[in-house]
Parts: sequence; C-alpha cells; structure tokens
Amino acid sequence: MKIELGNSMTNHQWVERKNKATPRGVAVKCDFYAERALNAEVWDVEGRRYIDFVSGVSVNNVGHRHPRVVKAIEDQLQNVIHTAFQITPYGSYVSLAERINALVPGDFAKKTTFLTTGAEAVENAVKIARIATKRPGIVAFDGAFHGRTLLGMALTGKVAPYRPGAGPMPGSVYHVPFPSGPRGVTAEASLTALKNLFKVEVDPTEVAAIIFEPVQGEGGFVPAPPEFVKALRSICDRHGILLIADEIQSGFGRTGKLFAMEHFDVAADLTTMAKSIAGGVPLSAVCGRAEVMDAPGPGSLGGTYAGNALAIAAAHAVLDIMEAERLPERAWRLGQVLRDTLERLKTDVPEVAEVRGIGSMIGIEFFKRDGSGPDAEFTKKVQARAQTDGLLILICGLNANVIRFLHPLTIEESLFKEGLTVFCSAVAAVSRESRQ
Repeated sequence: MKIELGNSMTNHQWVERKNKATPRGVAVKCDFYAERALNAEVWDVEGRRYIDFVSGVSVNNVGHRHPRVVKAIEDQLQNVIHTAFQITPYGSYVSLAERINALVPGDFAKKTTFLTTGAEAVENAVKIARIATKRPGIVAFDGAFHGRTLLGMALTGKVAPYRPGAGPMPGSVYHVPFPSGPRGVTAEASLTALKNLFKVEVDPTEVAAIIFEPVQGEGGFVPAPPEFVKALRSICDRHGILLIADEIQSGFGRTGKLFAMEHFDVAADLTTMAKSIAGGVPLSAVCGRAEVMDAPGPGSLGGTYAGNALAIAAAHAVLDIMEAERLPERAWRLGQVLRDTLERLKTDVPEVAEVRGIGSMIGIEFFKRDGSGPDAEFTKKVQARAQTDGLLILICGLNANVIRFLHPLTIEESLFKEGLTVFCSAVAAVSRESRQ
C-alpha cells in the first residue's frame, strides 16, 4: 500500500486522514496542520500565519527553532544520536546533571536523573519518595495535573477527560483542596483539610510525599500562596514527609525565575521538570536531595531513551539561552505588560472574573455576566475567535473557563503587542455578542 506523504495536502484533507488513522482519544484543538514555525509564529500547510501563545504547552519557552538549540542538535547529530546512557554513557548527561543540581532551589547536596516525559518524571519522583521513606501514601491536590499514565491520573485532581473508564486507579493516593480564590478555598481551609486527612484517612507516618504545583497549570494557573507553601514545608518536616514540587509547566523561566519555587523561602526535597527543559526535544528530570535520590538501588531508575544525547545537547543550549538572554527577567517584564493589559480589559468586560499568575504564567478567568458561575462557553468562543483572527491560546481550569498565556519568552515585542491586541479584540467581540 502506497501512503501519500501529503506535501500539497490541504488542512481539511489532513483532518480527514487523521480521523481515519488516529484514535479519538488523541484530541486535537486546531483544525489546521503546522508546516513550519519560528520563535513565536506558526504557519500552516496552506500558508496562513498564527501568533503562538501556546508554545507547545509551555515547551518552547525559548521559542520555536531557537538557533542555539538547532545548532546544538545538529552538532550532536554528527557524533552520537543514541547509545542508552545506562549502557554506554556520555559526559554531557553528567555535566547537565551538575548544572541542574546547582540551579534547583535548595541549599543541600543534590543529584539528578533524566527521563523522557513529564509523567515519567512524576512517577519516578513518587517511586523515589516511597523507597526513601519506606511509606506508601502520596498526597496531591484538587485541580492538579500530573500526567495521563495510571499513576499520573491517580495523582491528577480532575476526573474528565482523563480517568473515565480507565480505573481502578493506583491506591494510597489522597487529595485535598488547593487554595483558590474563585473556588472559595483559602490557604487556611486547604491546610485544615490536610490536617483532617491525617485524622480520618491516613496517618502522616504512612505518607511518603506531598506533591504540588507551585502554580497549578491545568487547574487554572492558580499560584500557591507563599504562606501555604511554607506551611507544607513545616508539615513535611514535622512528619518526615518529602515535599515534591512539580515544576513541569512552571519551570525554566516561565514565572520570572528559572524555577517557580524561587519565589518562596523554602525548597522542595524533590523537583520534577520537563516541557521547556530541552526546547522541544523530549526530556524530563527529577532532581532532589542526594541521600533521597540514592535510595533506589542500581538499575531501578532510567529508561531506554532517558537522557537521550540529542535532548541533553538541546537542554544545555536552553540553559545557555536562559542565562545569555536573561529570559527569566524578560518573562517578568512581559508578564507585567500582560497583566496590565488584562486588568484594563477587566474594567470593560463584565465576564472577566479574575486575572492571576506569576511572571509570564498568567491566566484570565471568565464568569457568567450575572456572576452566577464559571462561563466555559464564553471562554470557548474567545479561544475560537482568537484562532480565527490568527492567535493560538489554550483553555484550562477545572471548569474550562480560564485562558492561559504561554507565549515564548523570546517573543518579539511588536509580535507580543499584536497578539494581545488580537486577544482583547476577541474578548470584546464575544462580550458584545453575548449581550445581543
């Protein structure tokens, strides 16, 4: 059977082929197919250009095809593509681990293992914590997203669309509410729920780790209150529990710091990272206290593609770019412009309920005009209108009523302003239509 490669296919033709060849469980948001991308722009197979405020879901913090990332990959291609580090190692893996150990928050000796996906990083962090503490329990939070694997789904604090029909979920996983103003949960209420969990569900001496996102991603771009993070650290220290910071979406400059945990005065015992670590090449990592990371025995960590040579080379380039172009600082500046723009929008559009976030990890939440509750339909219309006008944005939140902003941190100033103009126009247009 001859398969047409489709060099001259239209978007509609690709959609038809996709529907026949791939399962419906792989949901695709856009109705067009990308042909090329550069920094913060994407062009489809029919030549239309889009401003990218998605960045591959925060994978391309250094933009699409950053020249230093491309060169690092090209150079590595001339030497080694793959040997499997656990079989035939290479020095770049070790030197990247040294760099990550020095950069992750925490004034203690650290070690790092590299993996391939964010879900792998989370699962390995949980495995390491259980082995190190010899305890089974894991506490996570409502609204959290930690992956689509079975353990990832068990940790994720949201049922649909991830869990239905996939059970039973792995056991010894417990959830408590995450602090969120729109959901009416204060930091105090969340901590009270955690203490109650220890009274009625699981003794703290049976809990290996508490895992949380410093800024919830899929949950609606909800930052953890500083006093809440400090309290978690104190609770973990009191009961011998390890604190895991899931920095998969919040890491690598997005919040105005290389890692979001730098905004707090405490450090996690284990940190997971992925997405922007390698500029678009699959790579993830777990970094943590040296003695904790050494708890698993030889051969228990790793994977065939874990720490692939091409990905490691790309990650070195990403760290170089972060430093040379001062991207965390730039993320903070862009975030201030974004926040100011959205706050002005809030004064004119009654559907805007809240603008929140840190640095360039900002979300805008929409409620029904009468304030009766989240407005997922309005949010969906804004996303669709923006895409029609050439801007790519993503929805998140437990009620699918939050637009999250994930522009590349390298985006040109003029393009950034153009994208914000398109977004504000889309919101205003949908708001006007809703009045009619």
